[in-house]
Amino acid sequence: MRAILHFFTRISALPQLSKLLRVQKTASDKERIQLLYLLKSEQARTITIAASLLGRHRVTVQKWLSRYRTGGIENLLTHKPRTGRKQSIPLWAQSALEKRLRQEQGFESYTEICQWLSNELGIESNYKTVHKLVHYRFGASPKVPRPFSSKQSPEKIEEFKKKWQKT
Repeated sequence: MRAILHFFTRISALPQLSKLLRVQKTASDKERIQLLYLLKSEQARTITIAASLLGRHRVTVQKWLSRYRTGGIENLLTHKPRTGRKQSIPLWAQSALEKRLRQEQGFESYTEICQWLSNELGIESNYKTVHKLVHYRFGASPKVPRPFSSKQSPEKIEEFKKKWQKT
């Protein structure tokens, strides 16, 4: 227990920790400050107890304390940037596709969009990837005209539209 408290000599009082806890913006930062608070206030006598109170693995809590020991609170609250996976369709190609989707002629299917990406931009992409990009991110869809009968007369269609607008 004394070994754990030895690491908290930089922050002398619980009120400082409680103020610091209130000003944190992210949940992960709050958890890290809460760890210090639990150990300093002796609500958790061991790292294992603190980890179970926070709902984190013991090794995670030990890593946090190691970071605190080496660089203080500043080091404890720094995070590595999360870059994520590289996009299969680069941003320049996405903007070109979005511009092409805005044109009146459009595409007839997602497969046609895949072919256009391959032929025009040299980007091979899966159907599913193209569908997610076009449908969910751009809010667009392939434009397929509705079928109509060759027996329809344009005059009757216009007459119907005028009646429909009046009601």
